[in-house]
Amino acid sequence: MYEIIVVGGGHAGCEAAHACAIKNHKTLLITGNIKNIADMPCNPHIGGSAKGIVVREIDALGGIMGRIADKTHLQIKMLNSAKGPAVQSLRAQGDKIAYPKEMLKELNSLSFLEIKEAMVEDLMVEEGVVKGVILEDGTEISSKIVILTTGTYLKADILVGNTRTRKGPHDELPSNYLSDNLKRYGFQIIRLKTGTPQRLDRKTIDFSKTKLEPGDNKYLTFSYDLEPCYKIEEQEPCYLTYTTEETHKIIRENLNKSSMYGALDDIKGVGPRYCPSIEDKVVRFADKERHQLFLEPESRYYDDIYLQGFSTSMPPEVQEKMVHSLPGLENAKIVKYGYAIEYDAIYPTQLNASLETKVLKNLFTAGQINGTSGYEEAACQGLMAGINASLKLEGKEPLILKRSEAYIGVLIDDLITKGIRDPYRLLTSRAEFRLLLRHDNADLRLREYGYQIGTINEEQITKLRTKDTQIKELQEYMKETKLKITPERKEIFLKNNIAVPAASLSLEQLIKRPEITMDFLSQLIEIPFTEEIKEQVSINLKYEGYINKAYKEAEKLIKLEKKKIPADIDYDLVKNIASEARQKLKEVRPTTIAQAIRISGVNPADISILSVYLKKEYGKDE
Repeated sequence: MYEIIVVGGGHAGCEAAHACAIKNHKTLLITGNIKNIADMPCNPHIGGSAKGIVVREIDALGGIMGRIADKTHLQIKMLNSAKGPAVQSLRAQGDKIAYPKEMLKELNSLSFLEIKEAMVEDLMVEEGVVKGVILEDGTEISSKIVILTTGTYLKADILVGNTRTRKGPHDELPSNYLSDNLKRYGFQIIRLKTGTPQRLDRKTIDFSKTKLEPGDNKYLTFSYDLEPCYKIEEQEPCYLTYTTEETHKIIRENLNKSSMYGALDDIKGVGPRYCPSIEDKVVRFADKERHQLFLEPESRYYDDIYLQGFSTSMPPEVQEKMVHSLPGLENAKIVKYGYAIEYDAIYPTQLNASLETKVLKNLFTAGQINGTSGYEEAACQGLMAGINASLKLEGKEPLILKRSEAYIGVLIDDLITKGIRDPYRLLTSRAEFRLLLRHDNADLRLREYGYQIGTINEEQITKLRTKDTQIKELQEYMKETKLKITPERKEIFLKNNIAVPAASLSLEQLIKRPEITMDFLSQLIEIPFTEEIKEQVSINLKYEGYINKAYKEAEKLIKLEKKKIPADIDYDLVKNIASEARQKLKEVRPTTIAQAIRISGVNPADISILSVYLKKEYGKDE
């Protein structure tokens, strides 16, 4: 008898199992192959635009993806460093051997976690409540809660050219019956697909025809608790190349041989809109002369190079021609061909905000089974499912992050409120409060939550509170300290081509000027605080007006979130709302007026009618 069973050992499963175990709940992690725990079957990196902020949020809440990435990466850089702080995020080139190895080591160190190699084919269910799992050999294992994190393994098919093969990534056996059983319990099952590009032999690539893409020359970490574990000068480089007109010609002439474009006529899965195959790029963006591709090392332990941006389901002989048409890859040896993978998932409006399903009690789901794409999206869902499963066992309210508090909150709310058409990917544009949800302040936003629920310890919270105090001290120092313009300081202004102030100004007034940075002010006067504190204060003061405006907008949303909709409401009794709105409200069953507003197909007029009905029938204010 276990308290929690986690099914699947990918990024979602690892975070879920870790969260449950560090909260001292007896947890069993079941995976088809222990060697594939925390595997990276597709791209070899952690983070990226928006995703890097999610990794910071995971770390702020006590998750482990950031720490493992920091210990094992080949290269790290800050994306969009020349742009504003709202769109900056970290991206690390991961090591496909070291990352899973370090993750398994971390999981094996947890006294409340066991790991079992097996395949789950069904659930133990009594009167709509999950009681455990049933393995493919008929073995029953009891638990109070089950968390499904099955990734792309539900009825997985590998698609290459005109061939369809029932298997998962790395030729692993898929789960052939679990999704059928979920459908039997009442779940709406959908079919999705994704893909991966070729792996090339490093020794056969002419890098002189490509552009060098090194890591940053300053130390960076995802984790708030680790010092950098690498040497800047020993980072592995990536390289940039481009498709050619010859590449596009080969693809257009062979489109009918691609699984996605006619070679297979029984494809039902919808592919990721924001990570299209190279066939999709050539067809959809026919006016573009070229598409950029990155050559990324997969590990220090072998020579495979990942051809980022060249995902395809063409047959091998066509892939050979495509690859050899690329600058630097004329003689490249393909060690693994690209492929598409089609798999089952559940439609995510069947989830509560806690990630517990509405169909079966005590069943939580996380990761690609919920219709998302990406390691980071999976990991954050796994963390939240693990946290909320633990809180449910403890008789406590779930942790529900608001859209104004975290990208994690945006992701989960989008899934359960709007549903999906294609595999969901986080983008900065999805977050209306992205200036509040920055890379630099994830700990300030979320670490107190982690401490309250028991995933953050005393040492970590003390460090956070000290940081918060120092930020306030520096802001006060900047406000009170006036800079007198001496001849020496005037010379520094002129040397840096910055206009000399006509009178003495406070440091706060100076830092608000676009051309003035903390580094420049440090040339004029000693600022006795760490770089981290100075960065935070600089952002707070430079963007003060925009940040305050965002907080006011967030407060309006919070007021609407407080306007609850009763769980037992019968939408058929709400007269005069549009039929589409009625259908969507019955499907999603929003818990607040704010969530109802975000449902596609529910218009302001429908919200007004619903508000009047709630006031009349339940005594709730508009």
